[in-house]
Amino acid sequence: MQIDVASTAWSEVAADWLIVGLPEGGVLDGRLVELDQRIGGTLTRLIEQKDATGKLAELVPVHVPSGVAAKRLLLVGLGKLPDLDRARFEKALMSAVRSVSSKKDVKPVIALPDGLGAAAANLSVALAAEVAATAAIVGSVGQDMLKAEPGHFALGQVGVLVAAGQEADAQAGSDRGRIIGESLNLTRELINLPPQVIYPESFAERALAVAAELGLKCEVLDRDQLVAERMGSLLAVAQGSDRPPRVVSIEYRGAAADAPMTAIVGKGVTFDSGGLSIKTTDGMLTMKCDMSGAATVLGAIAAIARLKLPVNVTAYMGLVENMINGSSYKLGDILKARNGTTIEVQNTDAEGRLVLADVLAYAVDRGASRLIDLATLTGACVVALGEDVSGAFTNNQSWCDDLLGAAKRAGELVWQLPMFDLYNDLLKSDVADVRNIGGRWGGAITAAKFLEKFVSEKPWVHLDIAGPAFASSNKPYREGGATGHMLRTLVEVAAGS
Repeated sequence: MQIDVASTAWSEVAADWLIVGLPEGGVLDGRLVELDQRIGGTLTRLIEQKDATGKLAELVPVHVPSGVAAKRLLLVGLGKLPDLDRARFEKALMSAVRSVSSKKDVKPVIALPDGLGAAAANLSVALAAEVAATAAIVGSVGQDMLKAEPGHFALGQVGVLVAAGQEADAQAGSDRGRIIGESLNLTRELINLPPQVIYPESFAERALAVAAELGLKCEVLDRDQLVAERMGSLLAVAQGSDRPPRVVSIEYRGAAADAPMTAIVGKGVTFDSGGLSIKTTDGMLTMKCDMSGAATVLGAIAAIARLKLPVNVTAYMGLVENMINGSSYKLGDILKARNGTTIEVQNTDAEGRLVLADVLAYAVDRGASRLIDLATLTGACVVALGEDVSGAFTNNQSWCDDLLGAAKRAGELVWQLPMFDLYNDLLKSDVADVRNIGGRWGGAITAAKFLEKFVSEKPWVHLDIAGPAFASSNKPYREGGATGHMLRTLVEVAAGS
């Protein structure tokens, strides 16, 4: 996508759509006054008639306005300017982009609002331009890529208008936003593609291609190598599938050789039938998304590398299918993980933690100084926090605080849950070191306590993204399907490290 930053007057820009933010409150200011005058007071009339209120993400199209070069004008509500931040501005612009990208070959121009950094104190010019670029790239691409007639069409060219003197800041922001948007779409595409297209081998091939394009070191472990690496927990999950497992690692070094190495680890169950603890049809319908953690990690390392952040990061992706055949792992099996821990299997649908156990231990053995893992791990987390909020769990509050701060800057919702030692009692087994489920209560927490046994006391945060990683329906400001949730947070963590 071509993104052009300019300080041209709003009324003089030729575009299919001129997207203009309208603050809530009915008071026109700055360039909105000049625009209103050029179109014969149309904005004033719309406000007086309450057809345009400026409420957040409200869309009011004005077709063929006289007095401006653009063919159509789209007013998008910004809410109250003092409340305008990254998340709210993104919601507004995503709504606008999704609206205008329903037809092919559309060339919109987004006018950044006046008052950035002042009246809208929570949103700088650079950040607003970043959000605009990301929204243009993400909002115009849907999950219906395989339909003969998709509902949205990727934009080829987008303009971003700023006040004179703001061009440099806006250009830097839009460049960053382009990278974030393209990385989000990489993650979204991998998750949205069907399981006959994305499986452990094909995901690994895509990761290799991404690493090669970025000049990054990439290693792919096949089944024999996983046996040699003693990943008995992960291998057990994979043994019921005709698709062999893979573990992928991609290394980015943007800091000194002796600087800390951050590991980001993703669960990559490319399809989850539940194994012998088989899911219902309804429970299985969206299980192509059970590799969202791995897809998010791949998108994040791509963004971190393209942004040239001064940090060392290695991305790890544990890739399996959880299927059923005569070789499927069974309830009552006792597995031996890479770090020597023995695990009693009491539910084959609690497989993601078995995959992550070995990959986390592998990352520690490879020299990780601190870890973050992401996984669509438990329905219990969705019950606790709903579909829009991720759960965070940690063994190191300082490291978790860094991540929570990054999530706030990124505009992503995450909430920390407790990790009291008493939850360990729920994982006790009579026949092994630990069992892979903790019973009915506190399921998201006992899953995290299970994972804690494989990080060797390294600073670690577990993110359960089961709710927000895959949206159940379309909304005006968001496409259904894969969201790329927490990718921005991972980038912010890296940028702040």
